[in-house]
Amino acid sequence: MKSRLPKGYGGNMNDMVKRAQEMQNEMQKAQEELEAMTFTTTVGGGAVEVVVTGKKELQSLTIKPEVVDPEDIEMLQDLIISAVNEGMRQVEERSDEDIQRITGGMSVPGLF
Repeated sequence: MKSRLPKGYGGNMNDMVKRAQEMQNEMQKAQEELEAMTFTTTVGGGAVEVVVTGKKELQSLTIKPEVVDPEDIEMLQDLIISAVNEGMRQVEERSDEDIQRITGGMSVPGLF
């Protein structure tokens, strides 16, 4: 026995599948573009600068000499953590923006 969809429903389903495939292709392209990007973040008035890739990898870390105080290593550690976390947040934010742009806010289970 063949299952049947209501009249006019088949074209709709085909359109939905086609659109899902298009969105998946757009997401793959957006992911590749994101991975090629870098995000630069500074904290502490420019005392610490990090560059994070779209792959969420720390690419570089620059520390101004005047912020290095052997008596206050904790402050330097906090600045580094803050800068790295902000860089990662920027990557995540860009990724979320791409998903929203491609899907129009629609949730597609199993697509992403």
